Amino acid sequence: MQRTLHIEPAEVPKIWHLLSQIPDPEIPVLTITDLGMVRDVRPQGDGWVIGFTPTYSGCPATEFLITAIQQHLAEAGFTPVQVVQQLDPAWTTDWMSDDARQRLRDYGISPPVGHSCHAASPAEVACPRCGSTHTTLLSEFGSTACKSLYRCESCREPFDYFKCI
Repeated sequence: MQRTLHIEPAEVPKIWHLLSQIPDPEIPVLTITDLGMVRDVRPQGDGWVIGFTPTYSGCPATEFLITAIQQHLAEAGFTPVQVVQQLDPAWTTDWMSDDARQRLRDYGISPPVGHSCHAASPAEVACPRCGSTHTTLLSEFGSTACKSLYRCESCREPFDYFKCI
């Protein structure tokens, strides 16, 4: 005889809390929920389904994060967990929390400016160190695919800018 587990709706906030503890491997001051990568949490049968949108379809951290989600929830007693990639709509920096943008700045990365449909001009990109908007784009490609490399013309320091996607 197969036992059926009754899932309480009160467990959904617990799972969201657990997911909010999984850091992004490239930017450890942000979590996957700060970035808006977790789209939904829902019970299914005797387990859970997590809707997950990577920051871009070729993100090298995708499999790592799916495994981290499954392991983190299993360690807390939530099994089985199925992570479903949701690629439509595509992830956008619009899904980032305001707190995440501030933590990026505090970490030394200029947060995305504006919305994904309006690319930032170099004049809008502020230096995370001194706050100056007198900045210059050095390269569209920074330390990771989601960042560009800028230099502040006021303090002369280089910095990453988290691209609007």
